[in-house]
Amino acid sequence: MSVVLVAPGQGSQTPGFLESWLTEPRFAEHLEALADAAEVDLRAHGTVSDADTIRDTAVAQPLIVAASLLALGAVLGDDAAQTDARRAKLAGVAGHSVGELAAAAGAGILSEADAMVLVRERGRAMASAAAQVATGMSAVIGADEAELLARLDELGLQPANFNGGGQIVVAGELAALEALREAPPAGARVIPLQVAGAFHTRFMAPAVETLREVASGLEASDPSLTIWTNRDGSTVASGARFVELLVGQVASPVRWDLTMEAFAATGITGLIELAPAGALVGLAKRGLKGLPTVAIKTPDDLDAARELIDTAGEAAA
Repeated sequence: MSVVLVAPGQGSQTPGFLESWLTEPRFAEHLEALADAAEVDLRAHGTVSDADTIRDTAVAQPLIVAASLLALGAVLGDDAAQTDARRAKLAGVAGHSVGELAAAAGAGILSEADAMVLVRERGRAMASAAAQVATGMSAVIGADEAELLARLDELGLQPANFNGGGQIVVAGELAALEALREAPPAGARVIPLQVAGAFHTRFMAPAVETLREVASGLEASDPSLTIWTNRDGSTVASGARFVELLVGQVASPVRWDLTMEAFAATGITGLIELAPAGALVGLAKRGLKGLPTVAIKTPDDLDAARELIDTAGEAAA
């Protein structure tokens, strides 16, 4: 058996979702260190900030990555020996969209501090790009892919996330998204998403150059865990190459469908979603039917996640 850790993307945050974590001093101290690196008040945004505030891209992205890193450290163990033992039992890591930064830190490509610096600049650059044109994103469920892509071409929209399980997230100008909602492909539902821009499309091109400059000043190590990419579900053995893909990813589609196909082909037998969890476990239930999963939403979920890792390691031995 083998377990993969996955980190969620933007839209997974909800008001107050870090309250249960911050009752424990060790988690509060970890979050404070991440907040210092990001130059964002993560404690306030994870506890008292409202939905509109944490929807802001420049806030949401550091908040989500920090939550994933908090859960990652917690699930792997309380000391170095325990952490090393659990890491040795993992098949690898992956992240969805901004979750790839948490995955990069989990795989040892970036330090946690550098991951927070990069996500800070990513959020700011993407928010700036999104402010230039009124854009958004919608989830399309149940559409024939070829028919949907043809309809997107007609409307000037683009596919942003191929999520598997019959779900494709599309993005572009708000008027075009409304036209799609009013006249969707046969049998499809179009659900507007609470995100503030057309991420992973041409509208994010201005952010790519900014991130390339920031990334050039960071130190990237080769991964110590297998890491799958959003680009095509492949694995990458070069840390520098993974960071290069992270930069380009903001303006190119997320192929989570191919990532899940790669999990299946590898023989993954368990999936743990880091906080703020739920979305990727939901996709796994549709795209990887029958796969055991754990969503780490609060510290109460840590024991189940650790048991899944430990049991997988014992079975593999």
